[in-house]
This record gives sequence, C-alpha cells and structure tokens, in this order.
Amino acid sequence: MSSSQPFQPSSPMSAGGGALRRKSRFTYKQLALLAASSTNCPLRVIAHVDLDAFYAQCEMVRLGVPEDQPLAVQQWQGLIAINYPSRKFGLSRHVNIAEAKKLCPNLIMQHVATWKEGEEKWAYHDDAAKNIATHKVSLDPYRLKSRQILSCIKDTLPAHLQKVEKASIDEVFMDLSAQVHSILLERYPQLSRPPPYDDPTECLPLPPTTALDWQADALVDLDVDETEEDDPDWDDVAILIGSEIVRDVRAAVRKQLKYTCSGGIAQNKMLAKLGSAHKKPNQQTVIRNRAVQMFLSDSKFTKIRGLGGKLGDQITSAFNTDTVKDLLEVPVEQLKQKLGDDTGTWVFQIIRGIDSSEVNSRTQIKSMLSAKSFRPSINTPEQAHRWLRIFAADIYSRLVEEGVLENKRRPKTLTLHFRHGGQMKSRQAPISLGKKIDETALFELAKNLLSQIILEGRVWPCSNISLSVGGFEDGIQGNLGIGAFLVKGEAAKATSSSARESSRTATGQERSEKRRRLEGTTGIQKFFGKPDSTGEHDDDFGAHGLLGNSPSAEAGSADRDEFEMAASPYINEATEFQQENNLLSAGTSALHQQQITDYICTRCNRAIEPANVDSHQDWHFAKDLQDEEKGQLSHQLQATTTSKTNKKSGTNTNKKKTAREKPEKGQSKLAFG
Repeated sequence: MSSSQPFQPSSPMSAGGGALRRKSRFTYKQLALLAASSTNCPLRVIAHVDLDAFYAQCEMVRLGVPEDQPLAVQQWQGLIAINYPSRKFGLSRHVNIAEAKKLCPNLIMQHVATWKEGEEKWAYHDDAAKNIATHKVSLDPYRLKSRQILSCIKDTLPAHLQKVEKASIDEVFMDLSAQVHSILLERYPQLSRPPPYDDPTECLPLPPTTALDWQADALVDLDVDETEEDDPDWDDVAILIGSEIVRDVRAAVRKQLKYTCSGGIAQNKMLAKLGSAHKKPNQQTVIRNRAVQMFLSDSKFTKIRGLGGKLGDQITSAFNTDTVKDLLEVPVEQLKQKLGDDTGTWVFQIIRGIDSSEVNSRTQIKSMLSAKSFRPSINTPEQAHRWLRIFAADIYSRLVEEGVLENKRRPKTLTLHFRHGGQMKSRQAPISLGKKIDETALFELAKNLLSQIILEGRVWPCSNISLSVGGFEDGIQGNLGIGAFLVKGEAAKATSSSARESSRTATGQERSEKRRRLEGTTGIQKFFGKPDSTGEHDDDFGAHGLLGNSPSAEAGSADRDEFEMAASPYINEATEFQQENNLLSAGTSALHQQQITDYICTRCNRAIEPANVDSHQDWHFAKDLQDEEKGQLSHQLQATTTSKTNKKSGTNTNKKKTAREKPEKGQSKLAFG
C-alpha cells in the first residue's frame, strides 16, 4: 500500500471489529519540532550524499570514456582514486603503477592536473609523473565540479526549506526535516488540525498505511524485537519521504552532470554517513529507527566518524575490541573512567546511534595552505619565487570559491613557512583590508616574507615551502563607493544648474524679506540719498555714512567713541564687501558706464556680473544692518541728551516715579527674585 493513502479518521474504534485503536508513539509537539528541524526531534530526517569515486568520475566525464572502462587517477607514482570497474580486477589505492598494469592491462591511468614551474595556470601534463621536481598537484578541476554538483543539489531542493552542509569535496549532508514536514501535511491534511483538547502532548493517530513502498532502496534489517509485520509509525513514513527526496536529488545530478552518487537516510548525521557507504555505487540505504541497533552491532566502531583515529586506537587498546557489539556491554562509568567524562559519555551515546549534531549550512574553512616538498632541494631565490607564484595562484583560485570577489569572505593574514634542513622558519604579514586581493598582491607579499627569511642567512638548500592564509572574516557588503554619491556627465551639469538657480532664488527671496522688514522698521531713507543719474552708489562712509549723516554727530566725544565701537563690525563687513566689488569692477573701460549684464541691482541700479550677484546683495544686507544699528544708537543718544536737559531745568522725574511706584493704602508690594 502506498504511503499516500488517504488519511483515515482518528476514531478510537477501528473500522474492523470495534477494538480500541492504538495511537502513535509520537506527539503533536514532536511533529512541530520536525518543522523546526530540531536536533531533538525523533522524527528527524537527515541524508548524506557521497559521490562515487569522485576523482575518477571527474576524469571519466572529462575524457568521455565509457562507464565500464577501468580508470585510475595517478599522482606521481601512486594511485589516489580507482573507479568501480577497475576494482573488479583487484586494484586498490595501495597498488603501485607497475602492478596495476599487470592486473588490468586496459587500465587508463590519468595523472592529476599540475602547476608547472614557471607557468601561471594549472594544466594536464603527460610528463607530470616524471617531473615531480618541477610540478605541483592541482585539485582545481575537482573543486570546480564539486561546486557544480553542490549547486545542482541546492537547485533540486526548495529554497525556503533546504538546509545543506558541504562536508568535503565529494560529500554533502542535508537536513530534510522541514521539507518532509511540509509533504506530510500535504499528503495527510488531518495532521494540520489542532491536537485534541489543544494539548500538544497528545499522541498522533497512527498512519493509515500498513506497508510502505521503498522502491529500490536498500533497507537495513530491523532489530531483533521488531518485525516487518508491525504497522509503520510516523517515523517510518517520514524517512520514506526523505528517501524519495534523495532519490530525486541523485537523479538530478545524474541527468544534469553525468555523475553517480550514493545516499544514506537516517535520523542523524552519523547514521546517514554510514548508510551512504553501506551499498555503493549508485545506491541509497535507509536506516529506520527500528533498525539502528541491528545496523551498528555488526559494525566496527572505527568506521564511525570521530572514532577512526587516535581515539579509536585508544578505545581498542583499553577494551580489547573494535566492534560496537562488544563495546555496548561496557558501562558508561567505565567509559568515563578510561576516556574522561565528556568523551566517555559521547562514546556511550554514539555507539547507540544517538547523535544530535546539527547540519550546519554555514560551515566555513578557517585557513588555506599551498605547499611543495622539493626533491632535490632548491638553492636560489629565483627558484623559490617561481613556486611562490604558483602558491599564490593556487590559493587565490580557492579564495574565489569562498567569495573573495564578492567580498563575502577574505583572509586577514598570510604566512610563509620555509624549511632548511631540520629547521623550519616562518614569517607572517597582515593582508591590507583596503586593497583588492588578487594573485599579484599575494605573490608580492609572499616575496617580501621570503626576503625577510633570506636576510637572516644560512637558508639554502630549501626542502619545503608552504604558503597559507588565515583569519578569515566576513566582508562588508552593501557599502557604496564614493562614485555612487557623485553625479557625472550631463546629469552633473543639469544638477549643478538646478541647484545654483534654486540657491539664487532662495537667497534673493530671503534677502528681499529681510530688506522689507528693515525698511519697515528703521526709516533707512533718512540716512542715504538717492543714487545719482549714473547709477553710482555713494560708498564714502566718512562723508555720508555712519558719522557724517548721524543726528548724534554733535554729541560728546565719549558718546561718539561708544557708537563707533558698537558699529565697527558692520563697518568692517560692509567695507570688505565694497572692496570686493571694487576689485571685481576694476579694469573696465568706463567706470560710470552701465554695462549690459544679466542682472541690474534694483536698489542702486548698478550693473552686476552674474557671478558677483550674491556678494553685492550681501554688501547691501551688511549696509542695512549697519544703518539699523546706527538708528537705534541715535535714539539712545537723543534720550540721554533730553535727560541732561531736564536736570539743568530742575525737573525731578525721580520724584514722580517714586510717587507713582509707592503702594496705595491697603496694598502691599510683592517681592520678586
């Protein structure tokens, strides 16, 4: 029966004979955790996709050889990848070149691409295996294909639900939980209804299916206490949907890029990775929750990610076994005693299939290294420079993958390691944030570091050089360069003209308002005569300005000095504007002849050049301020003179003021301050 069978009513009574219907082991809350891709959700679905003999496939696709043709990828005098057809002849990566040809006479051996000393681009060289001293291995062709495959996988999954982690050049993890949840609600609409009594801890009804169609998937046998006759639960349905998604992903990679890959589908990353390697090539393995113990028991724990190195050797030595089955009998306390609390607890859980590690779609590298061991050693800076150029190009090609061109990520430091005999020397330098990273910049910086090492002396011969970048950080995006804030060409001319016209209009309106305000309150006509017939304005401040026309000019010298000090800022400002106007007018053939210009001053009928209009208007404004101040001061001087005259005549104004301010009967004076 298909998993897409219509949902049956979740009645407590079965349709068969009235027996009480059994509920699912999973709750509405756990269903909601599935949508959130929670690592603690028991319905979680994780997939691992692994390319089959990836390097060998890259060469097969590039060369266009038949899929049944034995092919091996060669590096110097060894083999680093062997396709599946060649494995039928007993070939492995530990076989040397001569033995491989004896076992499989029609074997195609393709050497990896290399950087050749003195060249600036990697290429496939037929003589690379014989020239290890002048060639360096390049993995750029495989990185390029890896990016294409990852892009194809992402394009196959819904953009808003996908969570993909690139584990290595030929491995990808996928958290399919959110997508599986979406398909579950689509196929079984009643799952989207609220739980009974609005209680999220209520159990879900059982799926309406009694059998699931796994198609060509490789199913791991169930645990000893489980049987295939048992009705499936929602975890089985969820992982079935996950297997359908992985099947589509693998088909897309096959169709678009001609690559085959194997897949593993399980509840967590550890099990999914083991599943993808269980049946190869071009197959996928499903490890249901009910089959975890059976799957792991017969395995060696050294195959589990994280237990294949020194830790695996330590466990094997401590407990005299390398199988999961035997290690399951060891109590957690004993594991903690031998391995430490944290490690012992982790091992206890991982051999039972418990893994809560997250599929991290933002996994980023921390450093990049390009190196070369020299046999024979090199002895001159020129030789070293040729290799540094290759290292810089190699690192830059990988930086492009990390998004350095788009300023997504960039390194902060560059480090050079230099081996002379048994001594390793190193130098480090910062990579300027204000400069663009390219091959040339990396090469020049590397040469400077090498020069520092050479200055110390006694560095030749050199047996190894390595160049690395590190300290990666996210670049700032969205910032605009200064060019984005500038207007160029015809647009700049139009903008400039518009702004100048607006400024001129606004300034003219503002000055007009000020003049109207001053003329209405100060009586400026008293202090200036009308312009003469030639349009020349009288600018002699001594004869007709502040002092000559002042009604208070006959006052005492002290009053006169006080007035001049108060008015001096305006005098200086007005004088400055007048001098500027005089300079601008110098050199004309007829000083008193009105010129034909774009602007005629309405106050003095003077012809003004367009460029000097603002300065001329400022001069008038300063003059108006000067005259306004002069008028106020004249009023104060007149009041002072009147006061002195009253004193001489015997008029006592203080008595009147005192009598006026004295409170009347029944009133009191309020205190302020």
